[in-house]
Amino acid sequence: MLSGRRLDLLDPTPVDIEIEDIAHGLAFVARWNGQTMGNFAYSVAEHSLLVEQLFGRLVTDAPVKWRLAALLHDAPEYVIGDMISPVKAAVGPGYGELDQRLTAAIHIRFGLPAAIPVRVKKQIKKADRISAWMEATRIAGFSETEANKFFGKPDYTLIDGLDIQLRPPIEARNAYTARHETLLSLM
Repeated sequence: MLSGRRLDLLDPTPVDIEIEDIAHGLAFVARWNGQTMGNFAYSVAEHSLLVEQLFGRLVTDAPVKWRLAALLHDAPEYVIGDMISPVKAAVGPGYGELDQRLTAAIHIRFGLPAAIPVRVKKQIKKADRISAWMEATRIAGFSETEANKFFGKPDYTLIDGLDIQLRPPIEARNAYTARHETLLSLM
């Protein structure tokens, strides 16, 4: 990793996880395989920031630790990349196991339980699907009808005033790191 840490992908440990590595990696991983409008790819870092905001709107009384879990929901992608669900399924169960090991190490590193409660995971997934709907309709060329079919129709009050950010990777990295620091300071 750029921090100098040596991360064993098959046996990751919390001491080998640094937020700077996560933020940097996610800022350079493009959602939608880069097939989005705009001058910059829509990064997983930007997506994660949006999911955390949406989660906060969905679960207004959520403890800060679950907001942090929402921010970190795609953190393993800093080393394994972002793959669409059909590709993950084709890769087989090994991908899911790798993702789970990385997620557990990341969660423990930042004071979260290795596995978050199913209820919270479902709430984060709902925020993730709303984010995907927003991305699909605003930067990936989907009509609302198409996005509704794939991601479900969102409650428009949840997305009111939210925008898709397309920034240079360094700005996305810095925003992700700053939000992480803010959430940690509130725990």
